[in-house]
Amino acid sequence: MKNHLGWSRRNFLKSTALAGAPLLLPSRLLGAVGPNSKINLGFIGVGGRGTGNMRDALGRTDIRVVAVSDLDRSRRERAQQIVNGVYGAGACAGHHDFRELLARSDVDAVMICTPENWHALITIAAAQAGKDIYCEKPFAPAIAEGRAAVEAVQRHGRILQTGSQERSRPGGHLICEVARSGALGRIHTVRVNLPAVRHEIEVQPVEKVPEGFDYDFWLGPAPWAPYTPKRCHGNFRWILDYSDGELTDRGCHVGDLAQYGLGTDRSGPVAIEGRGVFPAEGLWNTAYEYEIHGRYANGVKLEITSNEPRGVKFEGDADWMFYHVHSGELEASSKTLLSYRPTTNALGITDATTDHLQNWLNCIRTRRQPVAPAECGHRSSSLCHLANIAIQLQRPLRWDPATEKFEGDAAANAMVRRSLRPPWNLI
Repeated sequence: MKNHLGWSRRNFLKSTALAGAPLLLPSRLLGAVGPNSKINLGFIGVGGRGTGNMRDALGRTDIRVVAVSDLDRSRRERAQQIVNGVYGAGACAGHHDFRELLARSDVDAVMICTPENWHALITIAAAQAGKDIYCEKPFAPAIAEGRAAVEAVQRHGRILQTGSQERSRPGGHLICEVARSGALGRIHTVRVNLPAVRHEIEVQPVEKVPEGFDYDFWLGPAPWAPYTPKRCHGNFRWILDYSDGELTDRGCHVGDLAQYGLGTDRSGPVAIEGRGVFPAEGLWNTAYEYEIHGRYANGVKLEITSNEPRGVKFEGDADWMFYHVHSGELEASSKTLLSYRPTTNALGITDATTDHLQNWLNCIRTRRQPVAPAECGHRSSSLCHLANIAIQLQRPLRWDPATEKFEGDAAANAMVRRSLRPPWNLI
């Protein structure tokens, strides 16, 4: 069987020996998993977040972890040992190349927990392979890649949940429902507070790549760079080649709630500008201080700042409410507002579970859309990328959420997509 680019399944499997081979997978669609059968999961990326999600999955009886993939052999083998310790020896397959895992017929769905540099490309590959997908936030490392991933998910009929867990938490759900219900009056401002942490480090010496770590494949579509431990694993998010720093790390949680509560989570702002402070030198180069101002088509103002406490605040002409992201606490101008419960389902929720992973599993079975579907995940990460573009260019920008282009600004539009290191590409 050949796909539209002429690669056979046999060639695909051979390509797993080539770290940079293009994403060329046969397209197939799987039917919904039966209501009483287990969902077989594969994990792509089993570092800190991936292993945490995997442990969560291992505690559930309606799913089974059958395979893991990671470019770091020590992490991959550790994950296999954890799974085998629950199910028994030999229960979990380990793969160096995520494409080997996607080619498995016994994998129904995958959880993508890699650095964000890879999120969109692996999402596209997983959709082409007929897998349902849980993709950690941010949904994509660039706006154009996010759009391509959304289109792949839709084209192949996949159920995708973005790892925007705050949507499912009671406090996050409540503040967005209150904002939409009108209890605060007409919303005029939404404030996104992100961590004010100075991430800086001096230039690092080049080191030998550790045995068992496929560093070139880890870089993937990003520009080649010499190896240093401070570039990889948990440190990648402070380097612009792979991440937007706190703007996407916490920003995708807080900004997602801002748009969810405004009802703009399938759109975005129409104007944005700001300033930021970036490290003057060293390896890490994402902004650690910023003040960003935006505006939505309905006139609501957006304020994104490096300002504690982290969370989202909706300000209306009648009242205000603040949600502390991660702690789950709510603040309001009155105790009465804190005890308020909307009488209508303003968010249109069809699955009332507060368990984000379970919501995805339920939707795999019903084929309904989860609480954080691909389009919403894309728009939330796009908001963060827009903020990062604004502070780099330091001039007012006008954005068209429908065309996903800046108006009359070629330099800004060039930043909507990133150059992918060959042979990786969007297909």
